[in-house]
Amino acid sequence: MLKNDRLITAMITPFLENGDVDIETSKKLAISLTKSGSDAILIGGTTGESPTLSDDEKLELFKNVKDAVGDNARVIAGTTDNNNKKSIELSKEAENLGVDGLLLTVPSYNKPTQQGLIDHFNKIADSVNIPCILYNVPGRTALNMEAETTHKLSFHENIIGIKEASSDLSQITKIINNSSNSDFKVWSGNDDETFSIMALGGFGVVSVASNIIGNQIKTMMGAVLEGNIESAANHHKELLPLFQALFWVTNPILIKRALNISGYSVGGLRLPMTDNQEFNLEFSELLSKYDIDITKT
Repeated sequence: MLKNDRLITAMITPFLENGDVDIETSKKLAISLTKSGSDAILIGGTTGESPTLSDDEKLELFKNVKDAVGDNARVIAGTTDNNNKKSIELSKEAENLGVDGLLLTVPSYNKPTQQGLIDHFNKIADSVNIPCILYNVPGRTALNMEAETTHKLSFHENIIGIKEASSDLSQITKIINNSSNSDFKVWSGNDDETFSIMALGGFGVVSVASNIIGNQIKTMMGAVLEGNIESAANHHKELLPLFQALFWVTNPILIKRALNISGYSVGGLRLPMTDNQEFNLEFSELLSKYDIDITKT
């Protein structure tokens, strides 16, 4: 059940040399993530280069990753964009393949009103019978979903929480407070904000960095849950340089580079994403200071 999954990894999508999706490596990576602390795995998110994947490729990934991890982790499918009808169709297909939940992302480019967001997400959630997590990421979409909008959506029985990446702690605090008497969860959408959001009462994180250091993030989160804020803060400060470095250039460029440097070959990127090896030496030196806990299966 997604309501128990505090560490959700936004998994990268491995590619073969010819640019096709590398299904076998995707399955192996997903299994490795379950062994390094991930409670659930998000497939088809921004970190997975979803804008460059066809619906058929997404569905193949959803099925194969779920088959690979079985009951060891939940699989969340990123199925939405700025086309409501298409989002509903893909969400239904993903549910039929056995995924455990859906990620409903604020649409980019359209810039709907707040009421438009409510109608869009309610219709998608109405169409399925599995849990849905909202995703607010104004840095990507050019549109912020306001706290009141999130609160209204939280009453839908299938919408169980939100991945909040607005970096607006006042807004995030309002969401947490408004949901304090319900089972609605708030996951941090940014690794460098997980400590702060969980200290405010947030539930967990949808993480990029956990592609390589899941157990260490889990340790930090555990310290927060145990009330050992000083220990959690120390863990956070140790990991913060890596959290920040992964976003020196647009995600997922550097998390993919980090996996490849660490010996977990996941291939390159799909255009228009490219890795020109900017900050190559500096990034490699910083990465070497951390114990990468993803292991090849």
